[in-house]
Amino acid sequence: MSLALQTENDPLAYRPRVVDRDLAELLSVLPAVSIEGPRAAGKTRTACEHADTVYNLDDPDVLREVSADPRMLLEGRHPILIDEWQRFPPSWDLVRRAVDDNFAPGRFILTGSVRPGEAPTHSGAGRIVTLRMWTMTLSELWGEHSVSLRSLLSGDQQPLDAATEVSLEDYADVIVGGGFPGWHTTSGRARRLLVDGYLHRIVEHDLPLAGRAVRNPAALRYWLQAYAAATSTTASYESIRDAATAGEHNKPAKTTTSAYRDALQALWVLEPLPAWLPPTGNRLSRLKRSPKHHLTDTSLAVRLLGVTEETLLGVNTTTINPQHSDKPIMGALFESLVTRDLRVYAQSCDSTVCHLRSWSGAREVDLIVGHEQGILAIEVKLASEVQQRDTQHLQWLRDRIGPALLDAVVVTTGSRAYRDNNGIAIIPAALLGP
Repeated sequence: MSLALQTENDPLAYRPRVVDRDLAELLSVLPAVSIEGPRAAGKTRTACEHADTVYNLDDPDVLREVSADPRMLLEGRHPILIDEWQRFPPSWDLVRRAVDDNFAPGRFILTGSVRPGEAPTHSGAGRIVTLRMWTMTLSELWGEHSVSLRSLLSGDQQPLDAATEVSLEDYADVIVGGGFPGWHTTSGRARRLLVDGYLHRIVEHDLPLAGRAVRNPAALRYWLQAYAAATSTTASYESIRDAATAGEHNKPAKTTTSAYRDALQALWVLEPLPAWLPPTGNRLSRLKRSPKHHLTDTSLAVRLLGVTEETLLGVNTTTINPQHSDKPIMGALFESLVTRDLRVYAQSCDSTVCHLRSWSGAREVDLIVGHEQGILAIEVKLASEVQQRDTQHLQWLRDRIGPALLDAVVVTTGSRAYRDNNGIAIIPAALLGP
């Protein structure tokens, strides 16, 4: 199946996002919602679908007017959208005070590409609710899915019977193309230039705008490349720094690389996946607490590493970086793709996504979706067929925590969703949705 066959007749038509339902639900009961996430993830377009009045602070004329008369942001039919609020930080406090005065639902939507805590504002706790937005998932790009995360979290472990024609080549195409909404109709040189421009803007514009001037852009680029090389691993930040400065005697101080990391996380460029910590009294012990490393979109990692779709499909035995992982390039990036999708779906289910790794490294579960009733354990396999050895860590976890494990899943590149003889759900990534 070609992704091009799944695009709408009008390539500029709005593609519904998973977050649409969440935003509509929150606005029906709460006064203000802030949509936060990486630049170009589609925050503005989605917010505009729900707003009656729009103030785009990226527009110099609008910003100039607002700076002269900030209270104009409160004028107009609700919901009022304040787009890229961080361009005028007082707008956050203005909305917060307006909510204090009137807690009526559906009044404000804010969008931004920097975390609220990075701007000189009040936190907005109790007044402004944050809704995360990621780049587009497979279900959003392709418009359909057969197995919902919500149903898996119910613990019913219902039979599965669905099929897809999505191929390994299709997954490679999406990994390279990424999930930025405006990029899905591009390819080749145009797509590469878009990614290069995105990375350049982060270093030259977004970081300084967030108050983080970059004295050595080349060093930051090398660090980003090393981070991309650690995709889907728990490599230490020290090893990432060493990989970025291989052959150099005077390595940057830890405080310098920590500043890179913090600034890039503030801009939603880095999306580290935290380790899962079981409840007190659980039979699991000595689990690692290191995060797994992910960039906000696989297209950024692909460009930083200099790989192509042909590379992914033709050199699956080549590791991203032997220092970090024994995963093939395609395997690490496919896991990152699935991780991004599950974060989107989990937010809609009021759940969290983590990973599990024992201290010795002998036991690992790629993804743990935490829900109030229990957890969902997920392995990600770059394979069309699942062998018994692929489920051994899931069965180990089931033995340890019993009913707290709502379901166990292997996400694959195969063509069919089913349950194996041990009741473990085998699901192609293309069939998974919210």
